[in-house]
Amino acid sequence: MDRVRDLVDRAFDAAFAIDDRCRVTALNAKAEQLFGHASDEVIGRCCGEVLQAVLPGGEPLCAPNCEAIRCFQSCMPYGVPSCRIRRKDGDWVSVGISSLVLSRRAREPHPGSVVAVIFLHEKEPGHIQAPPHGTMQVFMLGGFGLAVGGRGVDFGKWKRKQAVTLLKYLVTQVGRQVHRERILDSLWPNVDEDRGWDRLKVTMCYLRRQLCVNGMGEDVLKTVGDAYLLRRDAVSVDAETFERLVAEGGTLQRCQQWDEALRRYNEAEHLYRGDYLEEDAYTDWCAEERERLRELYLEMLADMAQCNAKRGHYAEAARVCRKALVREPCRESFHRALMEYLAWLGHPDRAVAQFHACQRVLARELGVDPTPETQQLYHQILEGAAKAKASRHPALSDRLQPETLASPGQAPDP
Repeated sequence: MDRVRDLVDRAFDAAFAIDDRCRVTALNAKAEQLFGHASDEVIGRCCGEVLQAVLPGGEPLCAPNCEAIRCFQSCMPYGVPSCRIRRKDGDWVSVGISSLVLSRRAREPHPGSVVAVIFLHEKEPGHIQAPPHGTMQVFMLGGFGLAVGGRGVDFGKWKRKQAVTLLKYLVTQVGRQVHRERILDSLWPNVDEDRGWDRLKVTMCYLRRQLCVNGMGEDVLKTVGDAYLLRRDAVSVDAETFERLVAEGGTLQRCQQWDEALRRYNEAEHLYRGDYLEEDAYTDWCAEERERLRELYLEMLADMAQCNAKRGHYAEAARVCRKALVREPCRESFHRALMEYLAWLGHPDRAVAQFHACQRVLARELGVDPTPETQQLYHQILEGAAKAKASRHPALSDRLQPETLASPGQAPDP
């Protein structure tokens, strides 16, 4: 513990340590200055209560059993390139987060032992004000969520659950007028028109009242004749932020600005907590958008892997491919990319094992064999490994060098 406290005190950036119960056990003077809290106000408190961090799109980063805590419990580091934390005075500060995680052997064998040291790198001078009072952040990726002015809305306590469904639907059409008949057809298709209209009026009235109670203006939901409009200027949707970050990353990647592209992709990856409205998996009106965004996410992961490969970070490229395969185990392009990255890392045996894993999953799920392209790569890896073994040289054959193999889904450079 003394060594950890010394590390925290000597850190160049603001830093603090947390134990296995997510409680702050030590922090340095720079962290005190950044938070606006004295040390004795922070020690012993849950790290999420201190940080109250949100991602650039407004998604809360700190939550019970958050991704960071799960990483620390598994002895894995965690970080985000950009987020905002709330100071004691209520202002927001833009920071990047990185961490140093103690190994299981280094942790003391009793409750309350330190598991990680967290470093906060201030991104720009000064403070960022909290989101405007009349702005609603809507989280559609993964579990549905709401926040107004940076504070979460507990819609689980709403008495009319249909009001939540109605809000979800209107968010999918944000900025567009939606005729009442279209709403009725989507949300209450088996109810006659008169009963459906009565139900819609009552539900809309309840929804407006709840939004007002939670700090939204009365005109955030407008009535335009027989249609309704959720104002775009009053709503921030994480799915739209995700798309914007992916598009910016793609533009930077095409300009061969690999580092900047990866920053955009990393922010987008953190926003994608899960599929679009995943709790409504069997709802028709959001199914098409869910599939579109899921495909965009997988394409982004392929681009992330390529950017990392261009920088020579093949281990990170392989990690991204494995993450994609968890979601899409039958996506053969990711199997093939992972084989290439493992070969470039000097692990042809693992690349061969990955081919056999691909072979098994395709046979089990689709009843097909790998494509000729994947099989050709497999034989190239075997040939390169055999030549390397024969010559007792660690390098693979020229055909498996990064500059001669195509990036996943692309032709080789001329």
